[in-house]
Amino acid sequence: MGSICPIRNRITMPDFFEQPVLNTPYEEPGRHWELLPNCQPTQNIKQTRRPSSYLSPIPRPQSIVGGTEQQLSLDLGEIQFDNDIDKYNISNQVNAIRQRVRQWRDLPKSHWKVTPETTRLLQHWRNHKSTGLRPFFCQIEAIETLIWLTEVAPHTADGKRILARINMSSELANPGLLRLALKMATGAGKTTVMAMIIAWQTINAVRHPRSPRFTKGFLVVTPGLTVRDRLRVLQPNDPDSYYQRRELVPMEMMPEVRLARIVITNYHAFMLREKFAVAAGTRRLLEGRTAEEEFNTLETEGQMLQRVMPELMGMKQILVMNDEAHHCSCEKPQDLDMDGQEEILRQKEDKEEADKNNKAARVWISGLQVVAERIPLLRVVDLSATPFFLQGSGYAEGTLFPWTVSDFSLMDAIECGIVKLPRVPVAENIPSPEMPQYRNIWENIRKEMPKMSRSKATKAGIQDPRNLPIKLQTALDTLYNHYFQTFQLWEKSESPVPPCFIVVCQNTAISGLVYQYLAGGRIQPDNPKSFIPGKMALFRNYREDGTPLPHLNTILIDSEQLDSGNALSKEFLDSAQDEIARFKREIIERTGDIRRAENLTNEEILREVMNTIGKPGTLGSNVRCVVSVSMLTEGWDANTVTHICGIRAFGTQLLCEQVIGRALRRQSYELNEEGLFPAEYADIFGIPFDFAGKPTISPQQKPADTVTVKAIRPERDRCEIRFPRVVGYRKPLETTEIHAEFTDDSILELTTALTGPTVTRNAGIIGKEVDLKIENIHEYRLTTIEFHLSRFLLEHYLRDHGEPLPLALFGSARKIVREWMEKYLVCRDGTFPGMLIYHSLANMACKKIQNAIIRANKEQPLRAILSPYNPVGTTAEVQFVTSKKLRWRTNPNKCHLNYAICDSQWEIQLCRKLESDDRVLVYVRNHGLGFDVPYSYQGGSHSFLPDFLVRYNDGHGSDDTLYLILEVKGQKDESDKTKRDATLTRWIPGVNNLHSFGRWKFVQIDELYQLLDWKEEILGENH
Repeated sequence: MGSICPIRNRITMPDFFEQPVLNTPYEEPGRHWELLPNCQPTQNIKQTRRPSSYLSPIPRPQSIVGGTEQQLSLDLGEIQFDNDIDKYNISNQVNAIRQRVRQWRDLPKSHWKVTPETTRLLQHWRNHKSTGLRPFFCQIEAIETLIWLTEVAPHTADGKRILARINMSSELANPGLLRLALKMATGAGKTTVMAMIIAWQTINAVRHPRSPRFTKGFLVVTPGLTVRDRLRVLQPNDPDSYYQRRELVPMEMMPEVRLARIVITNYHAFMLREKFAVAAGTRRLLEGRTAEEEFNTLETEGQMLQRVMPELMGMKQILVMNDEAHHCSCEKPQDLDMDGQEEILRQKEDKEEADKNNKAARVWISGLQVVAERIPLLRVVDLSATPFFLQGSGYAEGTLFPWTVSDFSLMDAIECGIVKLPRVPVAENIPSPEMPQYRNIWENIRKEMPKMSRSKATKAGIQDPRNLPIKLQTALDTLYNHYFQTFQLWEKSESPVPPCFIVVCQNTAISGLVYQYLAGGRIQPDNPKSFIPGKMALFRNYREDGTPLPHLNTILIDSEQLDSGNALSKEFLDSAQDEIARFKREIIERTGDIRRAENLTNEEILREVMNTIGKPGTLGSNVRCVVSVSMLTEGWDANTVTHICGIRAFGTQLLCEQVIGRALRRQSYELNEEGLFPAEYADIFGIPFDFAGKPTISPQQKPADTVTVKAIRPERDRCEIRFPRVVGYRKPLETTEIHAEFTDDSILELTTALTGPTVTRNAGIIGKEVDLKIENIHEYRLTTIEFHLSRFLLEHYLRDHGEPLPLALFGSARKIVREWMEKYLVCRDGTFPGMLIYHSLANMACKKIQNAIIRANKEQPLRAILSPYNPVGTTAEVQFVTSKKLRWRTNPNKCHLNYAICDSQWEIQLCRKLESDDRVLVYVRNHGLGFDVPYSYQGGSHSFLPDFLVRYNDGHGSDDTLYLILEVKGQKDESDKTKRDATLTRWIPGVNNLHSFGRWKFVQIDELYQLLDWKEEILGENH
């Protein structure tokens, strides 16, 4: 075993790490850490406020190659803009407004030129000694900016020019809407600012009813139910109303605030709904066979507004507030588009993310435009930590909304101590110049992860969490080990709630697997014997015997879990009766709806569990871990989150900031002896920030000639080809004594390149660094590992599926495992034998051992082992974009895909031959298909990708066709010989002996004459 490689330490200044917080949160920042143009710190303090600019407060890796830091920033080239929105520097606008607001703030109150009510509120916010948390400077500055633009700027020449530019840019991008954007870091208190806006507007509207500048009607639009639930504190009658609990309004003004009409809704409510359900047959009958117009059952826009906001109908004007407003924008008009801006998204996940963003934006913005057509809008105020144009909007991704008027960035919030300081991987014990692996977990494991929903994965038998990729298991264990230390510290300090660990996944199949890996559960829902304990002791939801615990340590939040009705166990519901009763009382107090309180659904209870994580005495007070798909990207603000693991694609920097934002809310708001907030930290794995200091935009270039290769469904579904995904081979054994014949190929070398790092350094852009290590599996005894491997060998390699364990072989299997561990297991770079507990590594080890057993038992038939997550591949799942020139437009009767992407003219010629042969039923070019043949070469594991799959009629009838694997113009070096031998001697007999995928044969076409007369080569023995 090798020793743990030390991580190189940087030369640092103690103050830089020990005192990252420079400013009090209650005064305008007067100092900031100096940053280089690449956004990295110099460790010098500047004695001024930080100007507004685009900053990514994430450190670069510590590795140095050739004397230069490795960077992920993109070459932006010469950015050319062709309209005022893109030309204008929004940071200059924000800094100019900031300066004018500062000058106005410093004037005597008699010169403020605002109403007496506004003067009273400003004095209250700035000077009131609240018994609790009083407003931060950043919150006051945001409302001051809005007040200055509304009450002061219209009366000055300079202010009029600023307003004209803002209104012009807003109208250009949002026809019919006048918007202002307040940019505030996640955790800096946007909800408080919204309450201040409502109070300021309502009090003035009541006392100055004829003023066109004020209203007491408010429409608050959110991106989802989670955010909507959180914003109920804006209602003056809510038990936790901010106006009283946070003392945001003087007592004598509370009666006016209670006159506010506030509607809080999610943007989905703007979608027109069916007025009544009509069966398909009835609809056809009503429309008639020759009807020119469809029978319309959708509500009208007016009916939609009456449903969504009846309280606001008939008002003279209202003010709209968009929470998480980056979702609300129009797509860029086509006449403003830039050449080369419509680029092909590299990953399917990126395109899906962009399509989702655009769909949400269209619904949101069109809904507001419908509102504006019927009720005059005083103004639309956007609040967001990231008021940027999103990917796919037509604008440069990351460009600030040009109507942004104030900015308190994440870096500002860090330097004022208002938020936790995020720490990300900057170094690891892998001798590599690349980005730390745990900075972007998904890119290292994506090919090994299921790509379907959990329900489909369960039907396909893809449900064993122990087979998660080794690098993912290592990452989870490393982060959990640090969480365990944090948990012990909180427990020692007698914290009433535990720290929270969250995992954000790519899809519901992955979230389900990760949930079971951490918390335990039954792999097969109807089979009690399939129970597995959770890997992480603090996150387990079950006892050792498989019975549920009375409280939830880990919750799974995604659409399938909410829809299943099984999200909450009877034990939890029974033990949480007091908390459920409290929740019911709050519903009645807040809404007066007794029926709603008495008819709570499990979905509502689970949502309340999530909403109350970190709050003592509530449904979510005991939760330690949350596993989710996309519900944690925004609007969920538990202040106990200390660790985040991202297991998904992050196509945009906005998404990175949103997920990290879930961990940024501070736990304690007590000032230290210096009048500052002490630094708090959140440790993050798997969030791949880059370091571009400007919007990400591609340089102008001629669009590539690309095509989308995909299955044509359902028109060509008859041409589908399904194939087994083989990961290994085994031989069934019928004896009670087995032997092994080990060779040099039996050596398994564990390195950090294989397992992922075992030591990772996490650091923020400022503040303390921390080394995260795997320690919970380091102390496993060798006999424990030996026992585990022996059982694993019997269960997965020496028995048929569904058969009982061949326990008679356990003794000899254990002797073989012991010999292999002593002689053929090599641990380097800080790896250790305990890592063989991971199923992925146990698989690798047992493959080596099984091959040795096969060598010693040559008489038994070989059988293929299928992938645990994706056992069956299909042409139906193919979809990718390519610019490769060699492509063949396929015959719709011969191929499921629209194109065959080829590497040579020989392959083009073979496509022609296959389509002209009557005996060829269907075929597919193996490009983007995911079909491969595993083989070993020079001690390493490799994959061979043959060129074509063909379903062929060789005379055995339509129910017994032959499947051909065709390789065109194979080379003759040693590597290619190994590929051919592995296919002929292992894959083909291994799959044929399964008797569940038909008959398979391999043909390699080496010469031109074989291509021209390839039928003889194929038929061969079948004549």
